[in-house]
Amino acid sequence: MLEQFDLQNLLIIDIETVPQYRNFAEVPKSFQDLWDQKTVHQRKEVSAADFYERAGIWAEFGKIVCVSAGIFTSGESVSLRIKSYCCLEEADLLEDFAAMLGKRPSNQILCAHNGKEFDFPYLCRRMLINGVNIPPQLQTFGKKPWEVNHLDTMELWKFGDHKNYTSLSLLAAIFNIPTPKNDIDGSQVRYVYWEENDPERIKVYCQKDVITTAQLIRKYRNEDLISEENITYID
Repeated sequence: MLEQFDLQNLLIIDIETVPQYRNFAEVPKSFQDLWDQKTVHQRKEVSAADFYERAGIWAEFGKIVCVSAGIFTSGESVSLRIKSYCCLEEADLLEDFAAMLGKRPSNQILCAHNGKEFDFPYLCRRMLINGVNIPPQLQTFGKKPWEVNHLDTMELWKFGDHKNYTSLSLLAAIFNIPTPKNDIDGSQVRYVYWEENDPERIKVYCQKDVITTAQLIRKYRNEDLISEENITYID
């Protein structure tokens, strides 16, 4: 599977998001009301204030604090190069990421786990909100489905089974992909950002997801995993 793709034309991405405010009390009153209306069906018996810690999931109430991108390179063996956009104001972070995409081919294939449902639309929405031009690789408007160069490793695993959700962690375990995720998980990103003020920790977590997704692509192609010494990080 996926043998038809040129690995060097894939850009693996992952984003980390948090609520726009530290807690519900800091949210402007008008947005508190809108949050209440937006989440009334999802939170059931939970109050809008208590449910706010999950606000990072919604692009209207959250923000992006890190984007990591990985590109395959060839040589004697396949390698992976990773660059992260972190530790910046969201608008600056998105501008830098968009500028990087602007230097890449317009037909670059973007790949993420659950990217079509989360990463790609979230990036586009936050770019619009922050006044950042959406790069061609992220644009979907006016395109036919087969013209959109987005690859989703979760969608691939569904094989047409639309009710099936499978986490990246579960797929890594199934395929015996080493995942050194011994620090935090996605539910803790909000706390690390707002309470610990440790963006570097978030960046490392984000990069691990990019590595795991890249390794999953290798498994989908029935190829060997990329060795740790062939993974490099670009400042």
